[in-house]
Amino acid sequence: MDWKKKALWLDFELPLVELEERIQTLQDSADVRGMDVQEEVARLRAKAEKLGREIFEKLEPWQRVQLARHPRRPTTVDLIGYIFTDFQELHGDRMFRDDPAIVGGMATLGERKIMLIGHQKGRDTKSNIKRNFGMAHPEGYRKALRLMEMAARFERPVVTFIDTPGAYPGLGAEERGQAEAIARNLREMAALPVPIVVVVTGEGGSGGALALGVGDRIYMLENSIYSVISPEGCAAILWRDGAKSKEAAKAMKLTSADARRLGVIDGVIKEPIGGAHRDHEGMAASIQGQIQDALAELEQLPVNDLLDRRLQKFLDMGDFEDAGRS
Repeated sequence: MDWKKKALWLDFELPLVELEERIQTLQDSADVRGMDVQEEVARLRAKAEKLGREIFEKLEPWQRVQLARHPRRPTTVDLIGYIFTDFQELHGDRMFRDDPAIVGGMATLGERKIMLIGHQKGRDTKSNIKRNFGMAHPEGYRKALRLMEMAARFERPVVTFIDTPGAYPGLGAEERGQAEAIARNLREMAALPVPIVVVVTGEGGSGGALALGVGDRIYMLENSIYSVISPEGCAAILWRDGAKSKEAAKAMKLTSADARRLGVIDGVIKEPIGGAHRDHEGMAASIQGQIQDALAELEQLPVNDLLDRRLQKFLDMGDFEDAGRS
């Protein structure tokens, strides 16, 4: 870990980060002086593990929002390197241009040939500008749809990773049909004749997330979020005060636990203690196992059953009451 860049850590992480820094410093000093510090290191590691559990098992919704946006959180490109082999990125929507905010292509998962599509954020200012902070234009969603249709032709399952604040709302995006592109993806994914597994890895924001989110199995990482709008946007609309984002996050029920309880997703993928950003490889292994288990089950279903269950899954979401006429 780069302990010098503490600005990249969240406030509630710092006690754990500082304790881990002490452990690293102790080990480095022991290596130079030839000292045996195993007992002391073991004691500090046990203390760090206990502290990590105390901090991260009692997080508020706003703190989970911060973790979902963490600058060190694994991106789609990071996860591709750990989970898949033979990834061949494909570009462009064959209509306007390529959109770097969406990454997609053919890949191998174990013995399976799949199509992988995901939002991609940057790590710094330069890469975030290139990726438009993970906010796709309509050509990004049309590229995604083109790859899904290709997957159907080659009978490959589709895996999508969601991590976006939302679809880009700029004038050019609207002129090129942002809403239509998202709506078409929703319709076409509902009828795609191959298994679809969706994983929300960070932010699942609004229609920008839904455009990759119609699947047979939908999972969220433990500290990811899924909502119709950002907490800041909600606070600005309801209270006309962006400072009330914490209250909005609590009211919106946007955490993975909330989504699971409400039946919006099928399961939660547990993160390493401290969050996915602390152990990319371990997080990727958990995601990989969940995807493989889901595909093993879905591939046993006849296509008609697969599509019927997918449609019914979304029709069953939400509770409605007919209050009758007064």
